[in-house]
Amino acid sequence: MRLSRRGLLRAGLAGTAATALGGLATGCAVPAGSTGRNMVLWYWDGGLGDTAVEKAKARYDSTVDLQAIKIGGYYRSKLITTMAGRAHIPDIAGLKGEDMASYLPNADQFIDLRTLGADKYKGQYLPWKWDQGIADDGTMVGFPIDCGPVAHFYQYEVFRKAGLPYEPADVSKELNTWEKFFAAGVRLKKRIPGTSLLTDVSSVFENAVQQGSKRYVDKDRHFIGDQEHVRRAWALAVEAKRRGIVSNLVTGTPDQISAVDDGKLPSQLGASWATYDIKNGNPKTKGKWRIADMPVRPSNNGGSFLSITKACREPEQAFEIIAWMLDAANQASGYVDAGLFPSTPASYGMKQLREPDPFFGGQVTTDVFGPAAQKIAVAYNSPYDVALGQPIKDEIKNVGVLGKDPDKAWSDAMSKCRRIAKHLGVSY
Repeated sequence: MRLSRRGLLRAGLAGTAATALGGLATGCAVPAGSTGRNMVLWYWDGGLGDTAVEKAKARYDSTVDLQAIKIGGYYRSKLITTMAGRAHIPDIAGLKGEDMASYLPNADQFIDLRTLGADKYKGQYLPWKWDQGIADDGTMVGFPIDCGPVAHFYQYEVFRKAGLPYEPADVSKELNTWEKFFAAGVRLKKRIPGTSLLTDVSSVFENAVQQGSKRYVDKDRHFIGDQEHVRRAWALAVEAKRRGIVSNLVTGTPDQISAVDDGKLPSQLGASWATYDIKNGNPKTKGKWRIADMPVRPSNNGGSFLSITKACREPEQAFEIIAWMLDAANQASGYVDAGLFPSTPASYGMKQLREPDPFFGGQVTTDVFGPAAQKIAVAYNSPYDVALGQPIKDEIKNVGVLGKDPDKAWSDAMSKCRRIAKHLGVSY
């Protein structure tokens, strides 16, 4: 069975950034990428649209033999191990968005895309997404593939039965704050016993953090996960639990999938790629869903990049391929193929993205995701965010699933963060 995009995101988070990237610092003394006509591209299943990959092979066939290889398992670990081993390194490598910050301190292992003319394409891409691929020293490591604007997925008839707003425009307008969103969850549970607005508190916490312009570590390598922006997200998640609007189920389990099918979990906050997860995981719900804006403002979850490694012997050719594969037209086909929402706003008006989606009641989903993608708050992504954010995420999950006391959970999270920060050389 194909791993969902959500599963891929979680799989990519294993290990700390500092440990995972230790091998990269030694560099790649002997180029081991392309030889002659060969050029190797590494990515993961669902990381690029099949149409764009096949078209690129055909387009550049006269000058290069492009070998596009899907790498299974823990992609980041395999790429780092290969680069550290200085052999069989791909010329072009996909970099997952949630891992991007951990690659940037080792920018010298990649070609600076600005030296190949990347700047002339900058205006075609979402500014916040473009900036995510640039290291602190200005080196451009990653060229944008997709992004993951988050919206509110809900089941139309269930909301209607509960006396809630049910047309997308009305849901967007009337549930536009966390307070109104939570109040809708209380009303839903009262009108239709046995229902919950959300599966777990983690979706509240993580999206509330992602809505802002700060994460867990700042540019000065100082831990900021104990500051107001995180405390507020924590308080919102605790409030969701207190009001009883979240279930005790675990996302992806048979019981949770069945609850979604039965309309007992008729709502979720999900990224654009979740359209494909729902279609594949809950095919019985075709036509029942609609999509509206998430409360307050959109957040982003996911979205990746292509890079050119220092092992590449033909970087100009590699960049030409990348720039073409990731232009507006090819990104539009990537959304059709794999649910990769384009980082190129010009794609949003193209025919492929203007088709009504029967699974979502004939709604043109781009009308929600397109504007959302252009409203994402710019945030600094530290290579230490994953390591120092995880204890807080683990503890809020303990509050939601195990009923752990929120104050005790927060205290435990901060204790773990202090230990990890000390180990990583992050000031607390």
